[in-house]
Amino acid sequence: MSTSANGDRYSDFYKRSVEQPELFWAEQARLIDWFSPPTRICNWDNPPYAHWFEGGKTNLCHNALDRHLPDRSDQAALIAVSTETSSEVTYTFGQLHQEVQRMAAALQSLGVVKGDRVLIYMPMIAEAAFAMLACARIGAIHCVVFGGFASGSLASRIEDAQPKVIVSADAGSRGGKAISYKPLLDEAIAQSAHKPSAVLLADRKLAAMTLVGGRDHLWSQLRASHMNAQVPCQVMNSTDISYTIYTSGTTGKPKGVQRDTGGYCVALAASMKVSPMAPSGGAWLRSTRSPACSVRRPRCACSKNRIQRCLKSTT
Repeated sequence: MSTSANGDRYSDFYKRSVEQPELFWAEQARLIDWFSPPTRICNWDNPPYAHWFEGGKTNLCHNALDRHLPDRSDQAALIAVSTETSSEVTYTFGQLHQEVQRMAAALQSLGVVKGDRVLIYMPMIAEAAFAMLACARIGAIHCVVFGGFASGSLASRIEDAQPKVIVSADAGSRGGKAISYKPLLDEAIAQSAHKPSAVLLADRKLAAMTLVGGRDHLWSQLRASHMNAQVPCQVMNSTDISYTIYTSGTTGKPKGVQRDTGGYCVALAASMKVSPMAPSGGAWLRSTRSPACSVRRPRCACSKNRIQRCLKSTT
């Protein structure tokens, strides 16, 4: 589709959303799976606060993965590309579904339940996507923190989010040089008044790390113990929080912004209809530096189009 044609398509799309918002968003809501359909499209009784799709029950991970399995189990769902480690791994929907369930089971074994916060401080690797989708699956609220932050910035977000578990890694890589995450994380936890009960670590063998007894756990070991995990999707209210993300803090204390579940899922599915599409109906989404991008994009699979996501490890 040409740029001009796509622009016209978006203009028509936007015009309908403004002129007939209730009808428009009721139609968009049918793009996703609901365990129970919404009874009210938008509650605007207390502006500027809006509650979308009240009464509806759904799950982001179900819409990203489970509903695609009958027809797309063997299609590529996530492509993790690292120019730093010269690796490329493709996960089909079926394989990604398995990895997410293993991560979900690992988080549950560390005590994570619906409504708990999980902070993700990772390089741009596939395990970051596993963690985000796993949180959505079990109803935990995830918070992605930019992997380039120093201990002080990380500490302020830990203290505010109060995560039960932090998911991280030994190191990232930039320009061929390993950048250790674990020492930064340890210092951040030491600075924060809030202490997570557990830390889950992906060991990429890029940097040595010292584990804290009773707190730190290796993803490889927990994954091995949950290879056949079957973790059902938690039924979530449309208005439940799906994730939080913090502002940069350049103008003051970082502010946490939260997203709901149903409105977020519908908006993503709807936006895919007017996004430039790759050949064969695929949407190619590429993240380069900021994990703030990845917090949004795994759920783009809510679209009925084929979704492929490229992760480029540069941190």
